[in-house]
Amino acid sequence: MERKKIIQSAKFSFIMIVTLAILHACGSVPFTGRQQLNLVSNEQVLALSLQQYQDFIRTAPLERSTSNAEMVKRVGSRIANAVETFYKSNGYESELQYYQWEFNLVKDKSVNAFAMPGGKIVIFEGLLPVTQSEDALAVVVGHEIAHVIARHSQERISQKMALQYGGAIAGGLLGNSVGAQIGQQVFGLGAQFGVMMPYARKQEYEADEIGLIVMALAGYNPQSAVPFWTRMAQSSQGGAPPEFLSTHPTDEKRIARIQQIMPNVLQYYKGTGVQNTINKPIKTKTSVPVKTDNAKTSKDWTF
Repeated sequence: MERKKIIQSAKFSFIMIVTLAILHACGSVPFTGRQQLNLVSNEQVLALSLQQYQDFIRTAPLERSTSNAEMVKRVGSRIANAVETFYKSNGYESELQYYQWEFNLVKDKSVNAFAMPGGKIVIFEGLLPVTQSEDALAVVVGHEIAHVIARHSQERISQKMALQYGGAIAGGLLGNSVGAQIGQQVFGLGAQFGVMMPYARKQEYEADEIGLIVMALAGYNPQSAVPFWTRMAQSSQGGAPPEFLSTHPTDEKRIARIQQIMPNVLQYYKGTGVQNTINKPIKTKTSVPVKTDNAKTSKDWTF
């Protein structure tokens, strides 16, 4: 009987240790404030993802020096600059050390795009007939940038670590063969050209929301999102959905949610850009309200 109590006590202690470790590793997503599990450091994820990205770029048929390639870089740089300005305005400049933005267009007719940690964004040529304009392209690029700044890849790796290895979640796991294997599953860019492990629906909706905000901060019209997603829905009729949509929320639900959050998003667009959103602090693990001279702080509310 005494032995049974000791075993039960040990199990309880183990569960408590694991629970506390996971709680300690929780952070929050910029702009939305959603709590997320983060068991790996930015440095660990960046090192692993960068190798995968470089392997991809070495063999990918990149489009260079064309008007479309320049448009992708222009839209990407403009949104990235808006994100950086916003972070600096709100006291989160230290976060910017983890981003080395790069935007590439790939000569491939797939309707697809993906992002890697650190700011590596790839757009597939097959998306351009659907975007049709810079504003609509900004919907896609903003969505991918949102995955990066929301640390969705780190969250996926952390979730797999917690589920598969429980108590073995101490620091340094990503550096061994187990962590590398998990990362390979997440950043699987090899045999399936340009395809990564799908994000969760929650992360997709979140990337929609943050993406619309950051494109609005850059001066692109977020109201172009609904016509774009309508065209995406039409492009998938009568056949298999585009690769970009294969694991994403249904177009109807996505459009409905975009329409629901649009009034908030429009606060960041034209005349209410970076300068007028300093009183809307992004939320991170260590975030504090940002004070301004003439405004009160406000509460900011998953391709």
